[in-house]
Amino acid sequence: MPWRIGPSDRAAGHRPDPYRIWLSEVMLQQTTVAAVRAYFLRFTERWPTVTDLANAPDADVMAQWAGLGYYARARNLLKCARTVVAEHGGVFPDTVDDLLMLPGIGPYTAAAIASIAFDRPAVVVDGNVERVMARLFDIHTPLPLSKPELTNRARDLTPQNRPGDYAQAVMDLGATICTPKSPACGICPWMEPCAARAAGTMSDLPRKIPKAIKPTRYGMAYVVRRDDGAWLLERRPDRGLLGGMLGWPGSDWGDDPLPSPPITADWQILNQEAKHTFTHFHLVLKISVAR
Repeated sequence: MPWRIGPSDRAAGHRPDPYRIWLSEVMLQQTTVAAVRAYFLRFTERWPTVTDLANAPDADVMAQWAGLGYYARARNLLKCARTVVAEHGGVFPDTVDDLLMLPGIGPYTAAAIASIAFDRPAVVVDGNVERVMARLFDIHTPLPLSKPELTNRARDLTPQNRPGDYAQAVMDLGATICTPKSPACGICPWMEPCAARAAGTMSDLPRKIPKAIKPTRYGMAYVVRRDDGAWLLERRPDRGLLGGMLGWPGSDWGDDPLPSPPITADWQILNQEAKHTFTHFHLVLKISVAR
């Protein structure tokens, strides 16, 4: 992973770039490493420092983010970069408390930056770490109720020496060995002390409270092309879902949305529908084309 500094490099005096650690952690929220890699390389080539990113036009950053999803992250990315430059001279703070004051940085991201970039003994807990802790200590309380206990267990194990290497190691352990399905217990370095392995419950953990059924919202997308080939697009409001992104004009999304064509035209509804699933709901759009 291009944002990583390995233990041997760190021992030789190389230090992770806090900007790259922050950027990677924001991109990795709800997104896989495979999906993030190309975006990360493109961003760091175009904006190699936090100052470069802070000075970038909003539209350019949003365009480069397109396709990565969860677009509020891109807006917070710019807010955070500009705050670091304006209030911290372009240098990221090195403590969890100070990092938490920056826009878009929550407890996990603050701990990850403090630990990985600055080698602070912060408690880094993501989904991989939760799974490792639940199995290591055979904790059957379901998530999210078990989060405080899992965090306390992780805190007890976080070392004062090389906490950044340790944090990355535990996350990698969860991602590659202590996986959600078919954990490779036979090659796990914590095989002996693992309470779930001893009890034979590792495949059942961590337990989770069943998720509520996602509702479905409906809407209309309006597609019109000018004689010269230009398509009619609109920029969504800065706040809210897909904020600041370009898209087809459309109605509100709800149970029974009212038609709201952007121009007067002969609109015809196609037989096809566009469907997409967001984090909290499904979306079904009818497509109306101007003739």
